[in-house]
Amino acid sequence: MVIAIVRVRGVAGIKPDIRKTMELLRLHKKHHCVVYPKMTKSLEGMLRVCQDYVTWGEITSDSLSDLVAKRGRLPGDKKVDNKEVSTIIKGIEAGEEVKIKPVFRLHSPRKGWGNVKLRFPKGALGPRDNMVDLLKRMM
Repeated sequence: MVIAIVRVRGVAGIKPDIRKTMELLRLHKKHHCVVYPKMTKSLEGMLRVCQDYVTWGEITSDSLSDLVAKRGRLPGDKKVDNKEVSTIIKGIEAGEEVKIKPVFRLHSPRKGWGNVKLRFPKGALGPRDNMVDLLKRMM
């Protein structure tokens, strides 16, 4: 169970505690994505603080491999080789230190977000059950 978190909204008018939480999650700009190996109590609390600015959900190992292959970057902004993708995925799922950059820079989603001020079924914010579809639209 790998958790992907995507920042939906920008920096204008954000409260300082939410800004600090986003920095701790390494979500500095819109459309940035970070991946965590599992949902912990501390991660759940951080998501509760910034739930009005991010969306998150579980992703499969297939979508994680697509994300690493298309958008993963090594230090020096180099692309990841197809040979290294499987070892990087195993490291992410195990919670180990991997050699890629922790942030995936994505495009805005095809067909748009919908409403960026409402929760998931009607809008784009909060937890979602089809995170894989969103990531495919953003890659």
